[in-house]
Amino acid sequence: MSRIIVLDDNMINMIAAGEVIERPGSVAKELLENSIDAGATRIVLNVEDGGRKLISIVDNGCGMDGEDLVKAFLPHATSKIRNRDDLFNIKTMGFRGEALASIAQVAHVTVVSRTGDSIEANRIEVDCGEKQDVRPCSGDRGTSIEVRNLFYKLPARRKFLRTANTEMTHITEFFSRIALSHLRLDLTLIHNGRQLHHLTGDESLRDRIRALLGKTVSEDLIEAESEEKDIKVRVLMGRPSVARGNNKYQYVFLNNRHIKDRFISHAMKEAYRGLIEPNKHPVVFLFIEMDPGEFDVNVHPTKTEVRFVSGNMVHSQVLSVMREKLLSMNLDVGAVLGGRPILPVGNTGDNNEDRRGRVEDAMKSFFDKQSAGGSQGNFEFPRSKRDRNFFNTPTSGGSSTSMQQAGNTARAYKTEPFNASGNAVEETKDFFLQIHNSYIITETEEGFVVIDQHALHERIIYEKLCRKMSEGRLASQRMLIPETFEVSAQQAEAIESNGKLIEKLGIEITPFGPNTMAIQAFPAILGKVDIATFVADMLDKMSDKTLAPDAEGLVHEILDMAACKAAIKAGQALTYEEMRQLVADKETVERSSRCPHGRPTTIVFSMGELEKQFKRTGF
Repeated sequence: MSRIIVLDDNMINMIAAGEVIERPGSVAKELLENSIDAGATRIVLNVEDGGRKLISIVDNGCGMDGEDLVKAFLPHATSKIRNRDDLFNIKTMGFRGEALASIAQVAHVTVVSRTGDSIEANRIEVDCGEKQDVRPCSGDRGTSIEVRNLFYKLPARRKFLRTANTEMTHITEFFSRIALSHLRLDLTLIHNGRQLHHLTGDESLRDRIRALLGKTVSEDLIEAESEEKDIKVRVLMGRPSVARGNNKYQYVFLNNRHIKDRFISHAMKEAYRGLIEPNKHPVVFLFIEMDPGEFDVNVHPTKTEVRFVSGNMVHSQVLSVMREKLLSMNLDVGAVLGGRPILPVGNTGDNNEDRRGRVEDAMKSFFDKQSAGGSQGNFEFPRSKRDRNFFNTPTSGGSSTSMQQAGNTARAYKTEPFNASGNAVEETKDFFLQIHNSYIITETEEGFVVIDQHALHERIIYEKLCRKMSEGRLASQRMLIPETFEVSAQQAEAIESNGKLIEKLGIEITPFGPNTMAIQAFPAILGKVDIATFVADMLDKMSDKTLAPDAEGLVHEILDMAACKAAIKAGQALTYEEMRQLVADKETVERSSRCPHGRPTTIVFSMGELEKQFKRTGF
């Protein structure tokens, strides 16, 4: 008896539907693309219960007559291609002829359509593959499609659908992709009777980004474009300072089709190499236009994957236009030294001599503070070029003596506690020097160590957060004035799905209005953090399922981010007492030699290494 059988048409169609229709968002995507291919300029997408109950599309496209309405539900029926050559020159959003046939196999579908030259419309209903006859009816020019009760005859498939909010998040994402790549379209999105978006056909790309993703994302984008070797590239990209915790804000479009491609993803990452932290993702809206014959979209039924004839050439051009634009701009953030902002060398109105003078002023201010805090003397930073390599410290009689005359250079920075009678007691070994407001140098028995102030403080805070989280929830402080912020659909879902974790972190978030949340309470230990930015980044991490495989991993990802944001920053001037406390805290935490990201916090230099560098070996 033969073990191999040929599946019947119904089974074949069910399998095909499983490849194309994954969830309600897949239905919305396919119907939106069909409307675009029909030449529509106005589309209304109406959804109920996250698409599980209803997904409705109404457009003003070319419409279908009665004969085409019947054929539209046949497997592999399409108006987009005629022969083999057409398959390698795709200029439309759809072409495989699978969408309507697949949808009609797993839901109750009703279609009303009228062509421009017809006086009446036609109507057809299909219930999970069971097709009724086409009947004439009244209707406007274009097509109206209702998809009801998705997977209602397939309980095994329906049970895998998520909550209405989660499914609506996916639908909103597909809607956003269409809206960003088709600016001429008048688009409306409605959920449960409430209008979420109405985008007119006269908006700019920046307008669309602001409407869909918020002002924070849209307000500071850098634009660049190039056209080379018949490939046109246009990109709007965020500054490195606004990089996000996940890649949700990376959109790539090829001939107005949203795609995912590893060559392009690598090019975007490389463009920001050295400009953002390794675990951050840049904000990028990338549009590529090229000959349809130079790539193949017939790789997967969802049509989001493509195969380029020359992937390396596309990679090179994307990387080039982005990297050149980023490196041509001054993206540095000016540090504040001695209470005065210092711009990086090369900025307008600044030069090496001005910057050096400002650093000298800042160093003088630093040592003045040490003297006021109990250090041995008041230091002056010489301003003449000849003497710039020496610190001068007043003697007890008021005359100035160079550090070379002091005998021990470290001694000038050591604190000397005094007893009740005012006499100096045993000398301590507290010696600290901050350079470039980023690194702390302190003396040891064998030489000296250089400490990365941000990396060390980050580790200290991280360990403290882990300890407090293991003991219970973080102590929070209620805010006198709640901090409000816009939320995307993904972020709203993250709040709903991670309520217990957010509460344990000591954060209280409540609804405040349409697409707006209010932060009512925040962890006291993170008091110096920008609250709204922290919460937005936290929600990005919570919505990124690729970051951590389990809840514990997600907690550590968030605590890592919290420690980074709360830690002393590179470029931040510290007082003597702040440096002393930071070095003292180093001895109280585990793994203090590395920050949570794995970078070293301390580098040790021995006297032997110094003598070798100065060629003193043998003397």
